[in-house]
Amino acid sequence: MPTVVNCPTCTTDVVWSEQSQYRPFCCKRCQLIDLGEWSFENNKISTTIQSDAELDPQAAQDLIEDMEAMLAKNDDFFK
Repeated sequence: MPTVVNCPTCTTDVVWSEQSQYRPFCCKRCQLIDLGEWSFENNKISTTIQSDAELDPQAAQDLIEDMEAMLAKNDDFFK
């Protein structure tokens, strides 16, 4: 039996599968509504992320480059 989740925006049932292009959202519209909520800071992570160790500048730059490379591989997310 496939997993079914509720769309975070409109609560419509969404089947969690490769065919559900916008999962966990039911459609592009709901995905963009959610993105807008984050961009207007209506949604936010409520607690501060705490790190045991500070990153040196080179390690921070390496982390940024790794994340950019990962995002570049998934550039069709907002299509």
